[in-house]
Amino acid sequence: MAFNHISAAEAASLIKHGDNLGLSGFTPAGTAKAVTAELAKIAEAEHAKGNPFQVGIFTGASTGDSCDGVLSRAKAIRYRAPYTTNKDFRTAVNNGEIAYNDIHLSQMAQELRYGFMGKVDFAIIEACELTDDGKIYLTAAGGIAPTVCRLADRIIVELNAAHSKNAMGLHDVYEPLDPPYRREIPIYKPSDRIGQPYIQVDPHKIVAVVETDWPDEARSFAAPDPVTDQIGRNVADFLVRDMKRGIIPPTFLPLQSGVGNIANAVLNALGHDKTIPAFDVYTEVIQNAVIGLIRDGRVRFASGCSLTVTNDCLNDVYSGMDFFRDKLVLRPSEISNSPEVVRRLGVISINTAIEADIYGNVNSTHIGGTKMMNGIGGSGDFTRNAYISIFTCPSVAKEGKISAIVPMVSHSDHSEHDVNIVVTEQGVADLRGKSPKERAQLIIEHCAHPDYKDILRDYLRLTDGKAQTPHAIAAALGMHAELAKSGDMRNTDWSKYAR
Repeated sequence: MAFNHISAAEAASLIKHGDNLGLSGFTPAGTAKAVTAELAKIAEAEHAKGNPFQVGIFTGASTGDSCDGVLSRAKAIRYRAPYTTNKDFRTAVNNGEIAYNDIHLSQMAQELRYGFMGKVDFAIIEACELTDDGKIYLTAAGGIAPTVCRLADRIIVELNAAHSKNAMGLHDVYEPLDPPYRREIPIYKPSDRIGQPYIQVDPHKIVAVVETDWPDEARSFAAPDPVTDQIGRNVADFLVRDMKRGIIPPTFLPLQSGVGNIANAVLNALGHDKTIPAFDVYTEVIQNAVIGLIRDGRVRFASGCSLTVTNDCLNDVYSGMDFFRDKLVLRPSEISNSPEVVRRLGVISINTAIEADIYGNVNSTHIGGTKMMNGIGGSGDFTRNAYISIFTCPSVAKEGKISAIVPMVSHSDHSEHDVNIVVTEQGVADLRGKSPKERAQLIIEHCAHPDYKDILRDYLRLTDGKAQTPHAIAAALGMHAELAKSGDMRNTDWSKYAR
């Protein structure tokens, strides 16, 4: 079939106010870029005329500035789900300008199929190749692309020359049936392939092909520092101890690691600790550290949803595909993050917290309990179902003015029932099998910064200590209140809460 090859501006003009767009990509690899950039210009022009112009955005996870950024600045987003990392988008959300739905990434595709979020008018999909019979070969991510292609009335394909055709075959595209017909997802080891290397669509649904040459808008992460390096060593040492005492099998178990500099530091520490055998990765985001560990023979196989790596690293993977092809696979997010598969494989999850409280509840999304940071991402998918669930964070932030260990989290994403291990640069709190009071002692003694240990001990003294989970309710957010008042949690004075 001969497709309609048009410019990004012409493709964007097909989209109307009120439409819902389903996008390829995942954090922000593999995201369509050219059409959304042009759509922002249309929104600005319509707003200048006094006309409304906003769309709904459905994605796999975060996109780049050419989508979330420009559309936020153009005030062109009415609704958006799920996870995102763009600063301008975050500002708009916290200003109440965008209806943002922060949901678990494994649920996004199925909630669209169930009809929870309305119809998908357009799918905008980045591809490295497109065949006449409607086979779409994705680029650096799986995301929710198979589902939005099936649900969308119309499909726009961005054929991006910045991604090598060597990416063909990297993907394993599989979409589960919906209840009551759903069966098990037949993945029994990270390297299992269960689907096709492409998305098959009705070619008549493809209304436009836009040829681009636009590299992924890869995010850079802060360089390792003594704090992140120490957190990495603490995690590695803990896992080695668990392996030596038989908790973790001697062959080790697949790892999942979140996004960012702490995650990279943890992976590097695990990779360089030769006490740990070469291991598999079953995760959502494959970062530079994993690619390096595959090169070094320390990671045998990596299954993920995206190659969220620097462009140099991505090109290295593409050019070395003969080496990487039997060591990498990219899946849709409902498969890479499937709770069923995570529990079956015995994945060890390692994610980052904004704050944790003394009983093991974790906040991974909201600053001060009210301002969205990025979103829950896939941390909940893995944490609840992990063989061992680990959360990491520096013990303090903002030059020590903020403690990451608090009496009560200001927003709860992961309850104490799902959190096994808390790790800071100060040490490791193993919460498995412990009562709330025991957990409080462990977290304060092993994870809190020395500047805050006495403050947290004094908080416990405010309680009568007789409850299952002792709290002085009026004082539970006292450290947060002090931060809002003076800008420094170290100034917390519990005397005003004393009975």
